[in-house]
Amino acid sequence: MSSKMQVRELMHQPPVLAHPGMSVSDVAQVLDANKVGAAIVLTGDRIVGIISERDLLRALGRGMDPAASIESLLTSDPVTVPADSPVAEALDLFRTHHFRHLPVVADGRAVGMLSIRHVVRVAHIEEVRPAGSAPTVAPPGLEGVAVAETAIGDVRGEEGFFHYRGYDATELARTCSFEQVWHLLLLGSLPDPDQLRAFRQRAARARELPAGVAELLTPIAQVDPYVPLDALRTALSLAASALGLRPTLDATAPEIEEAALRMVALTPVLLTHQFRAHRGEVAVAPDPDLGFAGSYLQMLTGVHPTAEAARAVEQYLILTMDHGFNASTFTARVVASTGADMGAAVVGAIGALSGPLHGGAPSRALDTLDAIGTPERAEEYLRDKVVAGERLMGFGHRVYKTDDPRSTLLREVALQLGGAQAAFAQTVEQTALHVLHELKPGRRLYTNVEFYAGVVMNTAGIPREMFTPTFAVSRMAGWTAAICEQAAHNRLIRPSAVYVGPAAPRPLPAGYQYA
Repeated sequence: MSSKMQVRELMHQPPVLAHPGMSVSDVAQVLDANKVGAAIVLTGDRIVGIISERDLLRALGRGMDPAASIESLLTSDPVTVPADSPVAEALDLFRTHHFRHLPVVADGRAVGMLSIRHVVRVAHIEEVRPAGSAPTVAPPGLEGVAVAETAIGDVRGEEGFFHYRGYDATELARTCSFEQVWHLLLLGSLPDPDQLRAFRQRAARARELPAGVAELLTPIAQVDPYVPLDALRTALSLAASALGLRPTLDATAPEIEEAALRMVALTPVLLTHQFRAHRGEVAVAPDPDLGFAGSYLQMLTGVHPTAEAARAVEQYLILTMDHGFNASTFTARVVASTGADMGAAVVGAIGALSGPLHGGAPSRALDTLDAIGTPERAEEYLRDKVVAGERLMGFGHRVYKTDDPRSTLLREVALQLGGAQAAFAQTVEQTALHVLHELKPGRRLYTNVEFYAGVVMNTAGIPREMFTPTFAVSRMAGWTAAICEQAAHNRLIRPSAVYVGPAAPRPLPAGYQYA
């Protein structure tokens, strides 16, 4: 960190301001609209406090009325830092007092707000790292940071567009089969009829369970509690071991490609075998005449699916095969970058997918519909959720700042499938967007893929506990393509971190001994 860098170069300006009489709800809207974590509270021109998003959340968690004044929540008479102070001095204040935000002043007036995040993005803590060795600090969550090159696909959030190898992904979902798009991701091109026939035959052979695996799936599925995605993770690890998959560092490109094909082909077989075993039902063998999606539905439900249901699920699977450098794809590539085998990399990806902020939202979005119950309750329920600062599952996206194209197509698919739930979902969606627009002005929150994904899967006959595992069935095609790409041009992914703890080395407390 340059000793000449001043606080004014890093602060957020102009500062976001509030006054003591404002309500919790009003301040929350102000922070949201300005995308900041704290505001300076003024009485006239005098700084009387600071109020942070964390303060608001804690108050609401204790049951505070959102309409109540923030006066009792303020950090009163906060420490301030002059705008012309060296950033190193501000860093000392953050470290000494464990602050997260510091009001910045000049000539006795509030001119900005300094966040600990602003400082650690550029800080070189000289007591900790040798001169010249400080890493470049990425923003929280790596937002906006490109960590690799890929030819598989991309997401353009501002445009509401995403593609697979240059082809509009929604157009592929409208036009193609799962196998055609799978071939595109894995092998790099849309297949001609002969290539597609050969690929389907190859995929059908790849569904055969390795020796010794089938008899172990039932005991895994009988673990209490049974969590389908956890059981799948264990089953895939078992299958990869039984197949003798070699580390990608040692394997040839054809071996890695075959391992990728096997993982995608085996996933629905393992998943449905365990699901039915848990319910005391006999496993259903895959039917190659039904195609990937139709066969998955039949293996899961034991019932020959209608053409409409099979196609609806197929379109969902195509839309969710890949989606840029999402959390699970990035995880798969990190594991693959160590030279680990294909099984280890996809198991890591499933771990990332299991989080509610990534793959776990389709069932939660459907839970919201259940909780609302009837159209006339929608606005009150949704308004209460937003005012309380709770997340509306199925709305908002880290990347898309306009309509999520996957949600747009899945809305069509849901309405084509028909049923009362699809019509009700559309009513709730319209109400939610109205409420979000009113209560969170300036925030570009739109329906995301999870909202209608749950409706489509539920209507097609997929049990709710299998929504996220079905997402894994689809995303396996994208993960394995990314792993193959990583292995072909590998470099170990090994980022750095900026240490912000107490200065080292620290002396042990006087008299501290082995115990």
